[in-house]
Amino acid sequence: MRYGSFVPVGQPSESPRLGVLADDGAVLDLTALHAERPVPWPELLVAPSLDALLAAGRPAWREVHGWLCATLADPEPLSPYRYPAAAVTPLLAFTVGDYVDFYACEQHAVNGARIFRPNEEPLPPNWRYLPIGYHGRSSTIRGSGTPVRRPNGQRGPGDFGPTKALDFEAELGFVLGGPPTAPGESVPMAEAEDHLFGVVLLNDWSARDIQRWEARPLGPLLGKAFGTSISCWVTPWEELAAARVDPPARDPEPLPYLRGPGDQGLDLALEVRLNGEVISRPPGSSLYWTAPQFIAHLTSGGATLRPGDLLGSGTMSGPERNQRGSLLELSWGGTDPLPLADGSELTYLRDGDELLINASGPGPHGARVQLGEVRGNVLPAHTP
Repeated sequence: MRYGSFVPVGQPSESPRLGVLADDGAVLDLTALHAERPVPWPELLVAPSLDALLAAGRPAWREVHGWLCATLADPEPLSPYRYPAAAVTPLLAFTVGDYVDFYACEQHAVNGARIFRPNEEPLPPNWRYLPIGYHGRSSTIRGSGTPVRRPNGQRGPGDFGPTKALDFEAELGFVLGGPPTAPGESVPMAEAEDHLFGVVLLNDWSARDIQRWEARPLGPLLGKAFGTSISCWVTPWEELAAARVDPPARDPEPLPYLRGPGDQGLDLALEVRLNGEVISRPPGSSLYWTAPQFIAHLTSGGATLRPGDLLGSGTMSGPERNQRGSLLELSWGGTDPLPLADGSELTYLRDGDELLINASGPGPHGARVQLGEVRGNVLPAHTP
């Protein structure tokens, strides 16, 4: 079960409504259902977006999730209020607040360092002590299916033009909600899950040549600022209870504020397709740091949380080549091109390419929970 905002195909996008994408692929129209029978919490569910539900907090999320699970268990009476998934146009389901992208997979961090800085230690001294992240641009986050235009930028000394190294990054995005926190207020690990509403798949599009030239000393800017794509359908946190796993062994042990209840990752199997061809299967369980630790660390310095904030996990990669979550790693910085099924080779994304990421994880009673996909195709750069 996934929450989302949509319009029926052929209807104006100015009139979105909330729906639930069920496991059988049909979308339950909550607005249409409410017109015929009472829907609990209409102020939350008969709305154009998830914003009100995000603000309502975890007790309301649990009640709504429980009611929807019971309602969807008998789909036959719901037939008049259900659309085939192909008959709706999903929209970005919530107003994105602040956006922070973390760097939480050790394998990805090591691979990137070996590509960019082969003669240095692969991890900085602080990496195993805290979840490293940077503030992104929430204004450039777009819903699945929205094209991404190749960015222009400085690629080196005196060199300006379209990126020659456009990349994807396969990530998880954690959608936050609940009451806003006050400036200076920290959220302990024991309360971090109270702010976790749900999970989306996230593609952090990256211009590697621009990123490499600008990143030192203060980190990414234009190489990451042109577009981030997320699933339109949000998987509620409650739906992923069976997918929780312990994180990898850590050395040194995290500081006390990063230890406590909820310190678990997600056992998700991701699949990355380029123009329909599977090119990678990153493991979601590869994250060294977990979402509750992101929240505890971010707020430990006084940063505030508000409904609609989005936290990216950073690229997920495994030890095998076919588990790498970016073309930077799959082509080893362009030095070892990725062979494709048609006999060609790929270093970075080309104009017209379509990139699709999907994922699933363990669900109740041995079932699989499908997350909302994230899809985007590459448009040519604007001519300056």
